Amino acid sequence: MRLVQVMVPTGKREAVLDALDDEGVGYAVSDETSSREYTAVVTFPLPTAAVEPVLDRLRGVGIERNAYTVVVQAETVVSEKFEALEERYESDEGENNNGNRIAREELIARAEDMSPTVRPYVLMTAVSAVVATAGLLLDSPAVVVGSMVIAPLIGPAMAASVGTVIDDDELAVRGLKLQALGGLLAIAAAAVFAFSVRATNIVPLTADEVFAIGEVRERLAPDVLSLVIALGAGAAGAVSLASGVSSALVGVMIAAALVPPTAVVGIGIAWGEPQTVVGSAVLVLVNILAINLVALVVLWRMGYRPKLWFREEEARSVTVQRIAVLSVILLLLTGMLGAFTYSSYRTADFERDATAAIEAELPPDVTLLDIDVTYQGFPMQTPRTVVVTVGYPPTSSPPRVATPIRDRVSALSPDPIGPFGSGDVRVEIRYIGVDRAAT
Repeated sequence: MRLVQVMVPTGKREAVLDALDDEGVGYAVSDETSSREYTAVVTFPLPTAAVEPVLDRLRGVGIERNAYTVVVQAETVVSEKFEALEERYESDEGENNNGNRIAREELIARAEDMSPTVRPYVLMTAVSAVVATAGLLLDSPAVVVGSMVIAPLIGPAMAASVGTVIDDDELAVRGLKLQALGGLLAIAAAAVFAFSVRATNIVPLTADEVFAIGEVRERLAPDVLSLVIALGAGAAGAVSLASGVSSALVGVMIAAALVPPTAVVGIGIAWGEPQTVVGSAVLVLVNILAINLVALVVLWRMGYRPKLWFREEEARSVTVQRIAVLSVILLLLTGMLGAFTYSSYRTADFERDATAAIEAELPPDVTLLDIDVTYQGFPMQTPRTVVVTVGYPPTSSPPRVATPIRDRVSALSPDPIGPFGSGDVRVEIRYIGVDRAAT
């Protein structure tokens, strides 16, 4: 529910009160004596769904440009007249039925408030990217989640979508520019930080060892299911914005789709392996496009339109064009995610078959302790290095199984498909003496 205050210009008092009476709105009128421009201040409570149609009705009596209108949230309203008005809008199935969405003016104000100024936006984005990079290198999910909390990425995405559907080019362009700035800045901040920890030997790891870290590895080859996160984030962001509820948790969800992949891209640049993180870069683009696409569709379907009726057709055309462009680009990039998904099945099959082949070559008293595979190639990954660790009784010599294992594993390697693929697989055998205690 909302509490609305309208300053009534001279000569409009009777028209405003008649319009409110026709709508069945209970109101209080105070004389305005601070200037000759205004004669009264009208205060009245409204259900959330009634704000936009009632304000449209008041514009029809000519107060739009000459009056101030303030809409604030009300906690409780005790009034039979208000209850009747609330029941009317809840049961209304006509064009005035806006569901539980906030008014267009509130939507614009919230989108503008969520679209931050450049300086704090740059600072918070850079900090979140640095924290995410540290969390990835530490293999700490808690730190990565913390980076999502401070990332201010929901505002620009929602501002761009709101600006499009209401035909506010300035708001839309601002949202798009901030999104582009945020993405590039996050990658740059992550790359600079990762390069500094590498150069100072704080993280004394090779590229293969860095990309083997669990939090990093899971974002190198994203699959189609990653798209669901971005689609859900975009829909949740638009609904939370339009319903007037807090968007803080939704902002974390949007950051979850954007911050960690950009940090992985920065890590790949810092370790001199940009081709390895192409999948993460594709994921960042897919998530940004999906969030904007779904937010556009949701806001338009919820009935938001330009303030002036003759601008509605233009806004519809622009919205449809942007939805079409985003859909085509997203479809192409999703094809790459599909390739990653297929590649993950191939790698899983390879590791399963390799494990079975290695175990078949081992004597009864020798145990396969571990098999570690590193991959290369884009978008299809092929095995590059297979490290096999076997345990043998310390009282005997290491088994002579290196040659047959190498032959069996090399034969299992799939043919390279990606432009960076290579058919040569390096197989390393490590022996560890294992003393088995009797039980």
